Amino acid sequence: MQSSIFARSGETISRLGFGGMGLNGIFGQQDDAAMIRSLVYALENGINFIDTARVYGRSEELIGKALKEWRGEKPFIATKAAASAPPHSLPGAGFHFPLDVQSTYPPGSIRASVEQSLQAMDIETLDLLQLHVYWPQWDAVDYWMEELLRLKEEGKVRYLGVSLPDHRHDHAISLVRAGVIDSVQTIVNIFDSVALDCLVPICQENQVAVIARVILDEGGLTGFLKEDTAIPESDYRYNYFDCQPRSVYLDKVNRLCQYIPQYASSLTELAIKFVLKDPGVTVAISSMQVLEYAAENIAACDKEALPDELFELIKIRERWIRHFYHARRHL
Repeated sequence: MQSSIFARSGETISRLGFGGMGLNGIFGQQDDAAMIRSLVYALENGINFIDTARVYGRSEELIGKALKEWRGEKPFIATKAAASAPPHSLPGAGFHFPLDVQSTYPPGSIRASVEQSLQAMDIETLDLLQLHVYWPQWDAVDYWMEELLRLKEEGKVRYLGVSLPDHRHDHAISLVRAGVIDSVQTIVNIFDSVALDCLVPICQENQVAVIARVILDEGGLTGFLKEDTAIPESDYRYNYFDCQPRSVYLDKVNRLCQYIPQYASSLTELAIKFVLKDPGVTVAISSMQVLEYAAENIAACDKEALPDELFELIKIRERWIRHFYHARRHL
C-alpha cells in the first residue's frame, strides 16, 4: 500500500482511504455485515484512513462496529460536521449556493455534531474534523473557527479541515495560505482534475493535506453503467448519471478504453492510478462497501504508475466537468 504524510503532522497514512459514504446505503440496499467485512478487510490490507460524515446515515455506527472487530492499530478517522443544509441535496431540493454560515453551521451545531460522531463510533477523539461545506465569505465570521479551535484544545479533535462543495476547488485557498487548516477535501478524477492545477500545488506549498474524493465518479469510472442499466430512485446515482443524456456519459467512458489494457487492466485501475499519480494528493477515498470492491481498489494501488506523458495527456484530453449539483435530470 502506498503511503503519505498527513499535512504537517509527520503521521503516515495510506494513500487509498475508505470512503464511508457508501455505508449509508445511498447506492441501494446494502448488507451491514458485508460492509463491515469490507472495512475490516481494507484495514487488514494496508488502509488506515477512514473518511465519513455525520450526515451519512448509519455510516459512523457501522464504522464503530468494524473498529470493534479490528484488532490492529487504530486507523486515522476523519468525519465531517453536519451542516443544516445537507451537502448532498439533489438539484431542486432546496440546497442553494452561496451558503450563509449562520444558517449552515449555527452556533453550537459543530460541537453537537462532534459529540454525536464520537458516540456513534465509540471513540474518544476524532483525528480529523472537516466542515462538510465551506464558502469563502465565511472567512469574515469568527465563531465557527473559534468553535473548531476549542474542540481541538479539549482533545476531541486533532486536526481541522474543510470539504469543498461540488467543483469549487479554489474556495479554500485563503484558509490554506493562512495556515489555519490541515486538510482540504475536493473532487479529483479523470473527468474533473481541475484541482490538480489550481488547488493541489498551493496545498503542497503550505503542507496542507489533499483528500481526493469521487475518484471513480460515483462508480461511473468502473464501467458498471450501460445504456440499459436501471438505477432505482433510492440510489444516489439515479440523478447523478442522468443529468445529461446517458449516451453522452457512456461515450466519454468508452473513450477511456483506448488506454486499456496497455496502461491498466480495467477502468477502475486506470481511474485510481490517475488520481494517485499526482504526489500532491495525500489520500484518495473510495466507497468500498463490498469486499470485492475493496480488493480491486487495493490491488490497483500496487500496480505500476502511469507514465508521466500519459498522465498529462489524460488530464487535458479527458477533462469534462458536468456540474452535477447545478444540473437538472435529463428528461
